[in-house]
Amino acid sequence: MAVNYANALAKRIDESYLCCTRMEGLLKKKLSPEVGYLFLDKKKTLDIKAFRKLRRFVKEHKIDLIQAHSSSWFLALMIKWSLPRVKLIWHDHYGRELQGRKVGILKYASKNFDGILSVNSELLEWSKKNLRSKKIAYFRNFLLNDQRIPEDIDYKNFIHGSVFNIICLANLRPQKDHLNLLKAFKIVSENHAKTSLHLVGKDENDEYSKSIRDFIASNALEEKVFIYGEQEKVEFFLGQADLGILSSVSEGLPLALLEYGRAGLPVVSTKVGQCEEILREKGLLAPPGDSLKLAECICHYIEKEESRKSDAASFKRYVKEEFSEEVVMSSYITYFNQ
Repeated sequence: MAVNYANALAKRIDESYLCCTRMEGLLKKKLSPEVGYLFLDKKKTLDIKAFRKLRRFVKEHKIDLIQAHSSSWFLALMIKWSLPRVKLIWHDHYGRELQGRKVGILKYASKNFDGILSVNSELLEWSKKNLRSKKIAYFRNFLLNDQRIPEDIDYKNFIHGSVFNIICLANLRPQKDHLNLLKAFKIVSENHAKTSLHLVGKDENDEYSKSIRDFIASNALEEKVFIYGEQEKVEFFLGQADLGILSSVSEGLPLALLEYGRAGLPVVSTKVGQCEEILREKGLLAPPGDSLKLAECICHYIEKEESRKSDAASFKRYVKEEFSEEVVMSSYITYFNQ
């Protein structure tokens, strides 16, 4: 989303920049040429070298507003304290269960925030209840206009023809509950042999990743489930899929759902975060952790072609109307000006 905002703002304001604090990745290639870029290579929470580098950059380019995503609010606040003219907006993308979220020093730091943006209504209410900034607003995540499906990629694992291809865009981490998805897919494949599951997302090769591979191996699913890791051009995968799915135990407002919608896919998701609000009657929902219900939703779309096509078309229209760059940025610029 930081890349989306930087690119969208570059078309609408004098100058737009993106600062990446700790690590670079594939999304760097998606930055517009009009966006200025800074990489800090930050090594620790209190990294004086990184702080000075960012401070020089802000002064040199006369940046007057910083939008700090997630945990980067701490560094941004240090800049604001050293350059009082700078405005600070914190963008909260928290995607885990709010019941266990601790406020900590964020409560006291937030009185220095000029604004807070929340990516869903639950986070909005949490900020209003726990934080001290006055200008708290809910802004939906959105998709950029200029996305295209590349034509220069060929992945042999993506099976075409009579096979029903299911795609899950989600980094391999516990929140995304791939094991629940795999259990559901095992049930589905026992009833519908010509199905395949494609997992696209960052793979840390940790214990969680190992548990996914162990499940695939122990259930003889190697010829049906494929892991691709992080990919630069997910549009290709979406263009080959028949169904988009998320099996998370917690979410904010997942971009994956919007990507599925824009690609014209029917969607199955667990009932977490904003997923229910986004899908409503335009997709199918299952309780988190309920692999049997998740399998039933998948089977419904495999077996009911008319329902599959109708829901996919309805969701695609909704995403275009409500989560487009124009719709969100119009309100966003107004918020900035205030």
